[in-house]
Amino acid sequence: MALRRIVEQGEDCLNKKCRPVTEFNPRLYTLLDDLVETLSEAGGAGLAAPQVGVLRRVCVVMDEETEEYIELINPKIIFQSGEQTGPEGCLSVPGKWGLVTRPNYVRVQAQDRNGSWFELEGEGLIARCFCHELEHLDGHLYTEHIDRFLTDEEVEAYFSQEEGEG
Repeated sequence: MALRRIVEQGEDCLNKKCRPVTEFNPRLYTLLDDLVETLSEAGGAGLAAPQVGVLRRVCVVMDEETEEYIELINPKIIFQSGEQTGPEGCLSVPGKWGLVTRPNYVRVQAQDRNGSWFELEGEGLIARCFCHELEHLDGHLYTEHIDRFLTDEEVEAYFSQEEGEG
């Protein structure tokens, strides 16, 4: 396992559509392990392969409830419902946050590291993460959905309010 450099907004690989994974082999396992290690070190909620310069349909998401990493290969959203709006950030857009509206519930179909298909569903934050990471695989960033970046004070106020309600 190794830490990989997270590319930042403006680098070409973040604007390209990723190719499907067709070979489930040690190279893929290394990529998955590196994504988990890099995400863990960065303290983010999710990380997609193009964020480390690899144009493959692979991402990992941290499930905050179980504190486990979910590996998604060739993922696609097969159902979504509801709506949530909240601040969103990205490891490839460091230090910036914007308000983004996403589905509140998402069902995803993906393959695991051995190529077996599975389905997974999530609400709230995990649904937001699924949508955010899958967008990376099609060459899109959350910044395409915002009217403006939030100030540090707005972000702090939002998260303080969330903690008070939780």
